[in-house]
Amino acid sequence: MTTTPAAIDRSRYLQIIRFFVGVILHVVWWDILLRRIMPRRARRTRPDRLARIARRFREMAVEMGGVMIKTGQFLSSRVDVLPAEITEELAWLQDEVTPETLDSIRQVFGEEFGRPPETIFASFEEKPQAAASLGQTHRAWLLLDGGRQAVIVKVQRPGIVQTVETDLSALRVVARWVMLYRPIRRRADVPALVKEFARTTWEELDYLAEADNAVRFREMFAGDPTVCIPAVYGEFCTRRVLTLEDVEQIKITDLAAIEASGVSCPEVAKRVMDVYLRQIFEEGFFHADPHPGNLFVRPVGEQPVDGTGRPFQLVFVDFGMVGRIPPSIADQLEEIILALALRDPHRLVGACERLGFILPNADLERVEEAVALVLDQFWGTSMEQLTRIDHAQMREFASEFRDLLFELPFQVPQDFIFLGRAIGILSGLATSLDPQFNPWQLVESYGKRLLDDRRRWPGVQRTIHAIGETVRPLLTLPIHLETLLLRANRGDLKLRVAPDRSLERQLRQIELAARRMVWGIVFAVLLVSGTLLYVNEEAALGRIGWGLAGITLLWLIISGVQHQGGRH
Repeated sequence: MTTTPAAIDRSRYLQIIRFFVGVILHVVWWDILLRRIMPRRARRTRPDRLARIARRFREMAVEMGGVMIKTGQFLSSRVDVLPAEITEELAWLQDEVTPETLDSIRQVFGEEFGRPPETIFASFEEKPQAAASLGQTHRAWLLLDGGRQAVIVKVQRPGIVQTVETDLSALRVVARWVMLYRPIRRRADVPALVKEFARTTWEELDYLAEADNAVRFREMFAGDPTVCIPAVYGEFCTRRVLTLEDVEQIKITDLAAIEASGVSCPEVAKRVMDVYLRQIFEEGFFHADPHPGNLFVRPVGEQPVDGTGRPFQLVFVDFGMVGRIPPSIADQLEEIILALALRDPHRLVGACERLGFILPNADLERVEEAVALVLDQFWGTSMEQLTRIDHAQMREFASEFRDLLFELPFQVPQDFIFLGRAIGILSGLATSLDPQFNPWQLVESYGKRLLDDRRRWPGVQRTIHAIGETVRPLLTLPIHLETLLLRANRGDLKLRVAPDRSLERQLRQIELAARRMVWGIVFAVLLVSGTLLYVNEEAALGRIGWGLAGITLLWLIISGVQHQGGRH
């Protein structure tokens, strides 16, 4: 969608900036400085502090709407990785979004159709069915040849272009601040991620594109009776108004209603993951916003007499945010699934490296050792068991791979921001539907399907693979020889020996100790100089000396905390 840049709402912009400045200062003070000085107090107060921050964000998001709501909805779905203090507080954002007034909705219809909704539909409910961050939905009825058809009308919020432009401008600033922290800067290009997020947000504001996405999903699942995609009524769609078949049923997070209908919640969890595996690996086109407001469960048929769960359909709505997976990336994702199913750490690390998840110059053998240990210890455990890992077991792992944890040679490629977001939300949904959900069984079964597909023409595949493995080195040999000779001629040829990790750690510790000693001397000199100047009635210069000494002390504490955090 092409939009004309809107003027920034300065008041809204500053409100967002102030909030994130407060959060950053809170984290620096409590989780970096005081964690070093008073670790017990920092740990003891952490749950209450996180809950207060989440509550403040929720209140701000509800008041402001826009992109802030979308951010909170994503965080509330990460029950698999985020503390309950945050997810429970932000879960209210799934439902508590302030709706627009009916006059505002009529204004949009007037601009898009030249007349109010009451003259377009046979019936139009004034009260919105649901309110989201960028728009809201109303239930209505159309008069068609087959009679009255229930539809859902999605209407864009007035002034949302200015709101989104303001929110994204603020997030760009926050992203630049976050990049000042080296561990984050080394592993992720946060401004690039915000840029990608901005692109998809603008796409969500084009309802004609969303209608096209819905049509494509409906065609994808046309032969699958277990998935329901609403029909699109194109003549009642514009860039700011979307009209779809009303298919909403039981909200996927309403566990009590799902069980009361006779549908098995664990079966719903399995169905969700199966459907997404198909979207990602077979179609290369997936619904990228599977938060609880966009997924429903529709019971069909009667309860089986054998006591098994009642048949149901998985219902999708809201197709504004979609992801596309190029074949090259899909191939490596398949390699990851196969490597997990076969418990092959070498294959898994190789695929992750090709996808860009591992930083250049990383010790791949060491990464493979860590992956092998993780697969050995945690294969077959449920999501609930994974969240209750024994601390002693984690300490043992951290002790054995402390060099790897110190380096942390991993990053999140920009291409995976929305795939990772969708998988994160799905992981949280599956865990809430079935605490005993076992992701390993799903990976294993899907891996077997991939292997079966690859074995349909095993002779041809083996021949092609063998030819490729034989010819590839021969084709690249002249290039390697030329590079080798050029480097030797320039005197750039170097002999690289596998590093002794224990020696590297000792050298690093010696370097750090020397650096601390130098800064400690600087601190002492500044402190004594400031005191002498103050005593000799040079108060202003003395205060400057004390201030510089304080800054030096703060630097010593921060560098020590960063080193301690890296070791642990």
